[in-house]
Amino acid sequence: MSTIEFLRGEVERLNSELAQASQEKVQAAEYGLAVLEEKQTLQAQYDELETNYESQKHELECLKEVR
Repeated sequence: MSTIEFLRGEVERLNSELAQASQEKVQAAEYGLAVLEEKQTLQAQYDELETNYESQKHELECLKEVR
């Protein structure tokens, strides 16, 4: 095997490894975005539940005062 063939093989190998590493980074970024979106959805649900809880709590206090 000549030096040029060896170098071409190394370039191919490195290009393949770079493509794989790039794909893994893209997948990790997509996963991270999905996690952030899920966190935002859960936070919105939590905020809504907390608002409903406070509303019900206030209504119960008002009813207690009426009695």
